[in-house]
Amino acid sequence: MPIRILLADDHAVVREGLRTILEAQGDMNIVGEASDGREALNKAEALRPDVIIMDISMPEFNGIDATRMILMSLPSTKVIILSMHHTTEYVGRAMKAGARAFILKESAGCSAVNAVRAVMRGRQYFSEDIVAPNLKRSASPSHPQTPLDSLSRREREPYS
Repeated sequence: MPIRILLADDHAVVREGLRTILEAQGDMNIVGEASDGREALNKAEALRPDVIIMDISMPEFNGIDATRMILMSLPSTKVIILSMHHTTEYVGRAMKAGARAFILKESAGCSAVNAVRAVMRGRQYFSEDIVAPNLKRSASPSHPQTPLDSLSRREREPYS
C-alpha cells in the first residue's frame, strides 16, 4: 500500500519538485498539496495522509502551529518539517509541536525520501547539518530551554 503524503509549502516549485522526487519512488503517493498553514490543516483533516511534509514559513499558520493543530486531531499522522532555517530554536520548537523529522530545503531531494521512510518506521530523522535537540529535560519558568520560551504570548505576536 503506498505511503500517502500531503505537501505543504507556499512555493509551487518546491511542491512540484518534491512531488516528482517522491512519486518516482513507486511506493509514495502525493494525495494533496497546500500553499499555506490553514489549507494544510483543512486538507490534512479531509485527506488523512500518512505523512505531511510541511514548510516552516508559510502564510496563515506557520508550519509549527499547523503541525500542532493537525496532530491534535490526527495524532497518527507523521509530520516532516521542511525549512531553510536550522537553528536550535526552530528545530526544538518543531519537535515540541510533534514533528518527527526536520529537513533542510537545500538537501530536500534525498532527505525527503529518507525522512519519509524513517518516520514510517517510527523513527525521527534530521538532515545532515542538524543536531537533534534534547527535549527530555523540562523547562521551568526560571530556566527556559530556548530564548523564545522566556517570551510572553504577547511578545511572540508578529508586528502589524
